[in-house]
Amino acid sequence: MPSSGRNALKRLIVTADDFGLALEVNEAVETAHTSGVLSAASLMVAGPAAADAVARARRMPRLRVGLHLALVDGPAQLTRRDAPDLVDGDGRLRTDLARFGWEIAVRPAVRRQVRAEIEAQFKAFRATGLPLDHVNAHKHYHLHPVIAQEMLSIGRAYGVKGVRVPIEPSRVLAAVEPGGKPSPAWIMAPWAILLARKLRRIGMWSPDAVFGLTWSGQMTTARVAALINRLPVGCSEIYMHPAVRGGFPFSAPDYLYADELAALTAAETAVAARSGDIVLGGYADFLPTA
Repeated sequence: MPSSGRNALKRLIVTADDFGLALEVNEAVETAHTSGVLSAASLMVAGPAAADAVARARRMPRLRVGLHLALVDGPAQLTRRDAPDLVDGDGRLRTDLARFGWEIAVRPAVRRQVRAEIEAQFKAFRATGLPLDHVNAHKHYHLHPVIAQEMLSIGRAYGVKGVRVPIEPSRVLAAVEPGGKPSPAWIMAPWAILLARKLRRIGMWSPDAVFGLTWSGQMTTARVAALINRLPVGCSEIYMHPAVRGGFPFSAPDYLYADELAALTAAETAVAARSGDIVLGGYADFLPTA
């Protein structure tokens, strides 16, 4: 746990997303937490391996677990009968993110189904009995203003206090890889800034910086260790997608899943994360106190 002088330190949350999506992911999360620097995980409650993820989390009481809200490109909590505009006959959520976002904005029926799916996922998380550390959304879909409003409104009743806002400082990325590819964060930046302002108004919290957007699925040992060595002052989150192997349902074909697991357990990553000016934890460890 952080000390009383934590504001003078660099605080770091290292999170694995898609916990519960597959056994390959769950095994990697457990290994990265018990033998590496992983401090948090975001649970996909409708994932095929969600029950296994919850069982593992109960064996790892120091792992902070939050809700990875899935509204696109993943398994749904509701059925097609309950949410016909969100879910197909195989229980899969839509993949047409742009058109779906437009429909959410203009079709009240779609918004009602989105609200019901969000509520169902929060209920499913509560049923696990795990403390809710944070909430974020698959593909950062919580940056959609309507989804953000519903997620925060519903989340209040479930004790949400911490929310990921994907604001990734480009200066840190440039220091790690000079001349690297431009960050796509600027596309999301206006919506991320709006979400950050909304969180401040309602008394919720988010880390000061989030890393994992530009190199999503490509968070190698060199990148992760270099990021940790160059963390800005304040609280940063590094989110990753570890798995023991790829090729599972809903996996991304270009993600370096095993490489990300290796990065989380590498000696150089551990040395960087456990330096004297860094405190490692989850959202609950760093929430502002009154």
